[in-house]
Amino acid sequence: VDASTPRATAAALAARQQELAERLLPPTVVGRYGSTPAALDALPEGTVLHIDTEQGESRASAGQLPPGVHHLTATAPDGRSAEAQLVIAPDRLPTPTGRSYGLMVQVYSLLSRHSWGMGDLGDLGELTAWAGRSLGAGFVQVNPLHAAVPGAPTDPSPYRPSSRRFPDPVYLRVEDIPEFAYVEESEREQLRGLLSQAVRLRESVLEKDALIDRDAVWELKREALELVREVPLGPGRRAAYVDFLAREGEALEDHATWYALAEVHGSNWREWPAALRDPHSPETARARAELMDRVDFHCRLAWLTDDQLTAAQRAARDAGMPIGVVHDLAVGVHPDGADAWAQQRYFAAGMSVGAPPDAFNSLGQDWGLPPWRPDRLAESGYAPYRRLLRALFRYAGALRIDHVMGLFRLWWVPQGHPPTEGTYVRYDAEAMLAILALEASRAGSVVIGEDLGTVEPGVRETLQERGVLGTSVLWFERDWEGDGRPLAPESWRADCLATATTHDLPPTAARLTGEHVELRDRLGLLTRPVEEERIESATDVGEWLALLSRLGLYEHAEGGGRPASEEEAEIHAVHRFLLRTPARMIGVWLPDTVGDRRPQNLPGTWDQYPNWRLPIADAEGRPVTLEELAASPRLHALVDVLRVGLGEGSQDTQDAQDTGSASEGGEEGGP
Repeated sequence: VDASTPRATAAALAARQQELAERLLPPTVVGRYGSTPAALDALPEGTVLHIDTEQGESRASAGQLPPGVHHLTATAPDGRSAEAQLVIAPDRLPTPTGRSYGLMVQVYSLLSRHSWGMGDLGDLGELTAWAGRSLGAGFVQVNPLHAAVPGAPTDPSPYRPSSRRFPDPVYLRVEDIPEFAYVEESEREQLRGLLSQAVRLRESVLEKDALIDRDAVWELKREALELVREVPLGPGRRAAYVDFLAREGEALEDHATWYALAEVHGSNWREWPAALRDPHSPETARARAELMDRVDFHCRLAWLTDDQLTAAQRAARDAGMPIGVVHDLAVGVHPDGADAWAQQRYFAAGMSVGAPPDAFNSLGQDWGLPPWRPDRLAESGYAPYRRLLRALFRYAGALRIDHVMGLFRLWWVPQGHPPTEGTYVRYDAEAMLAILALEASRAGSVVIGEDLGTVEPGVRETLQERGVLGTSVLWFERDWEGDGRPLAPESWRADCLATATTHDLPPTAARLTGEHVELRDRLGLLTRPVEEERIESATDVGEWLALLSRLGLYEHAEGGGRPASEEEAEIHAVHRFLLRTPARMIGVWLPDTVGDRRPQNLPGTWDQYPNWRLPIADAEGRPVTLEELAASPRLHALVDVLRVGLGEGSQDTQDAQDTGSASEGGEEGGP
């Protein structure tokens, strides 16, 4: 898999496949709770099994093994033997027990009067508490909060993180750290100066039309956190920190070491001194010891961020949300970052994840993210994948998996070659889904798969069978096997999160007016004459509005506050349509509630458009704070549509789904 051409890559993988086929057992054996794995049934008669369970027991049979990852040794009568990891997983993942709606937001874009120039975990906690208690929301879905690659300018995309295993401390609410109140008086003046700069940074975004400057925010927070760290931890806090260090172990030590080394040598580990490129070399161990103070600082940041993320989920559940915070798992990591350094043996060197050519992109795509090696994952019993999921589920009521099709196969692009010369590499989807079911069930968390775009036949059906919800976006739901017209609400799938838009698509107001076409035209992104694009957009929207009208979804009597304009009436109708579908979860893009027209990310752009740096704004482009959102008549009018629709118009569907959930079996229930 380290070969430099697709043909050599395919040959290497074929040889590896032959080697695995000759083994007595595959490196990882997968079974469902209550049944014997097929690989064990296929062993020669007389094979002796020895199983050391995850719970510390020793067994000679796989019958009724508890869910977990167990160590298996098999010895055949002919003397062949093999060791393997035995994964026993629940039949299905947890699913929501009823219907709910929730808000979708990019955390950095949600500023309050307490933010330091970008939204933070304090704002997330406030949002969940308010949305749960006052709005009756069941969840809040956020962008990936993974740790970023440091250095200015930082890549603002949350989908190219340094690490997916640990969160980004830039989201910390510094004032909510208990030690903040006890900073020494001699350093208070410096802290007050940082707070004053933070106010100016916030006001520049909210009042002076400045973009969110993550690097400037982090520089202020880093200085403040250095001061806060000087405050000794009390006995209880010290014990909690020690527990965190013990729980995270080597993974955290490697993560913090990378960040400490990056402060000295820069954030591209491939340019470090040769010996330091190996996380397990004696030179790296010596450097870690020399930089132990900085290693501890970065360990402390991971602990504090984990603590505030846990508090945000607790606030959501305390507010009555049945799900709470829905976190987002990016499809990969930055090749220069902490995970790619610490987990080198699990990543395919010289390869990148992308997409093959299709009708929308004839050249294919290269996302610049190194893929996991399926063989090394299997040999480890999927340990890196398990640890990743366990870390995220710890503070997630649900997890959205970006490009969930990657559990089945990924398009590998050799370094230095165009995406057209890539190849699909398959993963053991049965094993990946078993690990997912195991960890999600232990946490009682729902899983949502982002399955938009080109999906291999059978993938959606397999995901649905295991309890993974899909993603359905209104504008893409058409009868593609029939006349291509908008799909009637009763024909939508129930096991999904249904939305009107996403962070990569135009906000609903811009979609309805065609403003997204004009934006792409101004930026030179269109591949056809602009008039053709306008006609196609208007036709698409017109067909949907005609369906909404035929269904009577503009009627004020169906619930919700009275819309103040035709645009608001159409947005209300769009969301009434989503309520007419059987979807278990209805997602509302938070910027849609105040008429924001700007997408958070415009695919195909880099510096032509301020991706990932825009605050939530109203229809006129004026930034809107969390406090203003809470008082917005426009927001409350749309929320009334959802609350009335879920409370009155969908009871039959909800009852049917609750009955279905109760009869689906499996040992786990919904959250």
